[in-house]
Amino acid sequence: MDAQGVNWKDSAVCVAGLGVSGRAAARVLAERGARVTVVDARDDEAAREQAAALAAHGVTVRLGDGGTLPPGTELVVVSPGWRPDAPLPAAAAAAGIEIYGEVELAWRLRPEGAAPWLALTGTNGKTTAVRMLACVLRAAGHRPLAVGNVGTPIVEAVLDPSYDVLAVELSSYQLHWSSTVAPLAAAVLNVAPDHIDWHGSLEAYAADKGRIYAPGAIAVVNADDPICVRLAEGARRTVGFTLGVPAPGQLGVVEDLLVDRAFTADPVREAAELAGLGDVRPFAPHNVANALAAAALARAYGVLPEAVREGLRAFVPDPHRIAHVATVAGVDYVDDSKATNPHAAAASLAACESAVWIAGGLLKGADVEDLVRSCAPRLRAAVLIGADRAQIADALARHAPDVPVVDVAATDTGAMDTVVTEASRLARPGDTVLLAPAGASFDMFASYGARGDAFAAAVRRLAESAAGSPDAAR
Repeated sequence: MDAQGVNWKDSAVCVAGLGVSGRAAARVLAERGARVTVVDARDDEAAREQAAALAAHGVTVRLGDGGTLPPGTELVVVSPGWRPDAPLPAAAAAAGIEIYGEVELAWRLRPEGAAPWLALTGTNGKTTAVRMLACVLRAAGHRPLAVGNVGTPIVEAVLDPSYDVLAVELSSYQLHWSSTVAPLAAAVLNVAPDHIDWHGSLEAYAADKGRIYAPGAIAVVNADDPICVRLAEGARRTVGFTLGVPAPGQLGVVEDLLVDRAFTADPVREAAELAGLGDVRPFAPHNVANALAAAALARAYGVLPEAVREGLRAFVPDPHRIAHVATVAGVDYVDDSKATNPHAAAASLAACESAVWIAGGLLKGADVEDLVRSCAPRLRAAVLIGADRAQIADALARHAPDVPVVDVAATDTGAMDTVVTEASRLARPGDTVLLAPAGASFDMFASYGARGDAFAAAVRRLAESAAGSPDAAR
């Protein structure tokens, strides 16, 4: 029996999915005496190796069948990406069998006195903000671990006594499959259309994000985002963050400082200086919002202002997040391949005065009309790639008819060289060539990281070519 009073011995549990979180859940449940069967549609060499490793823990694995519910199943644990209408969870729901996600399972497995959770979600900025939060907690002398949708599977992290607080990144998928998770403090960074193909509507997507505001949690809210404000209605305590001057009960920006008017002794009359805008890297308005959210979660946990400043200064951004690659002939080349939806691309473009925009990929049901309308005045030109580039081209024709557009239909390994060459031809000194695709990468690349790497490599080849040209020698 675990600390939550659940006796797992001989329970028949089906784990849906042989991914990292599924394998971790299967191992932990098997160690507690559950009879675990993992099902996965794959049946390749990698899956067979993973199945053999789990068999050593007494776990049964059925490959080549991701849709059949094993007989006698009492609980289903789904990996985050499984849609509710997929055959296996749909069959479980129809049979009245309880369904957990790995995050829900982790919450229920926490031992007595387990590390508290500081959790966040959002359409964009989750990984950056959760890593900022971990840096701030570390600067305050705590032993944090960033988990959830990044890094160590949370079902393993909750059982490790070497951490005293968990910085938890949660996706809408993970929250959909959670019901009792109750962080000490929780933040929704922003909400914009994304994963509509999975959730079915923006309203359903937002509602799943809002699950993070569990009863009793301190709700950290983006005061500049109406959807976030609505999701936090009814919270026990609400703390806002804003890119403007903060009101009492908020964190925000005053001149070149991040300040706190929520966690001071007298929020009406006192403000605590947390950090300078120059301490936020990479600097962009949306990243300042990430820093404010991380600071609010840390302050909710009792972290002092000095540690917020020290932690933000120590933070090193992950690759492919508005990363400067090179300056060639007076033009900056910036890799924001992580901008995989229109909201993220809009934030990235807002940091540019004049951009040659590289965009396209899989839009996942998202609408690009508002994005193109808002960024049109900043566009020198656009170079379009990927499966859904025609949708972006149509929006550009409506909202930015004078902006030159180059359509790159190629999808081979050399396509990014063509893209960068075309972008360099269109750019002028002082411009930014910005890879902020607004779509997922899987139509052309293995990941957004691979897409960003291809862009950076093509830019480096362009820089080498320019350095050796007669014009560059003059």
